[in-house]
Amino acid sequence: MEHPENSSEYAGLQVNAGVAQPSIVSPYLRQMRKKRQKLFTPAEYVEGILKGNVSMLSQAVTLIESVLPEHQTIAQEVIEKCLPYSGNSVRIGISGVPGAGKSTSIDAFGVHLLEKRGGKLAVLAIDPSSEKTKGSILGDKTRMEKLAVHPKSFIRPSPTAGSLGGVARKTRETIILCEAAGYDNIFVETVGVGQSETACHSMVDYFLLIQLAGTGDELQGIKRGIMEIADGIVINKADGNNVDKAQLAATHFRNALHLFPLPDSGIVPEVMCYSGFYELNIDNVLDMVFRYIDQVKENGYFQFRRNEQSKYWMYESINEHLKNSFYFNPAIKGMIGDMEKEVLGGQITSFVAAKKLLDTYYDTFK
Repeated sequence: MEHPENSSEYAGLQVNAGVAQPSIVSPYLRQMRKKRQKLFTPAEYVEGILKGNVSMLSQAVTLIESVLPEHQTIAQEVIEKCLPYSGNSVRIGISGVPGAGKSTSIDAFGVHLLEKRGGKLAVLAIDPSSEKTKGSILGDKTRMEKLAVHPKSFIRPSPTAGSLGGVARKTRETIILCEAAGYDNIFVETVGVGQSETACHSMVDYFLLIQLAGTGDELQGIKRGIMEIADGIVINKADGNNVDKAQLAATHFRNALHLFPLPDSGIVPEVMCYSGFYELNIDNVLDMVFRYIDQVKENGYFQFRRNEQSKYWMYESINEHLKNSFYFNPAIKGMIGDMEKEVLGGQITSFVAAKKLLDTYYDTFK
């Protein structure tokens, strides 16, 4: 483009072309990507995990969460080789309504556990994925300020990634890797309340339900089906002017629990009050948890529950494999978009479209 200032009338003026704008993309990004994409062999991952290498453990968990077939092949081999070194931890599930103070409580529970009982702690925090953007904040770690810098803790936030009820699809397998890495205490934090708790209950030895004061009386407690699977209930934020309300809520929950049949463990769930923020009564809550673990180990229910969980996850793995086999089938990939358009256009019903897709899927095996 010609500048009028460069004409002969303005001989004393000269306008330079200017400096080209640098790219907004970092020139080192490509190198970083190459470095990040490097994969180790399954044997190298296993060796690093057994040595307690946190970096290798994190990378292996990333492979587990990946949906790429080549990543899944490596991940399954790593899990299989780590399996003999697993099963030696106490798995504790922690759930509660949003805002109940789960992350803050886990920070307090974890620090007290490591200081009083020693060992190592892994926290698997499940973060909800947005239905709109499919993204997750993965910010639970910011609430665990003390555990985040503790040398004996490992915190892994994971997205739900569309899995039913909010428990991450591969949390069960992540537990195996954490146990192989020497973490003898594992916390699994769920998103909130709902079917995620059922899935969480099927992978832990103790299911702790965190409640708040002022959430209803005995009838409301009974209507929450989640209370049937809780091994212990704790009322958070029992501090300041809220102590009396928390004690009243604890009474309501105790009354509600008496109306349920005796759990398979033969132990009636205990109800306690505490404050996660002010770290009040934390040790008593942990004593309640490990008292239960000692009792179920003594009466044989501990191993029975783990066996039932293994059976449950066998069927869950079958369901997951069949689902992936269907959606990754080439014939289905080419057809599912057209079926979607026909359903949206009102040409066929959802049920007819589903039947056509399934018939096509079955025909590929004939």
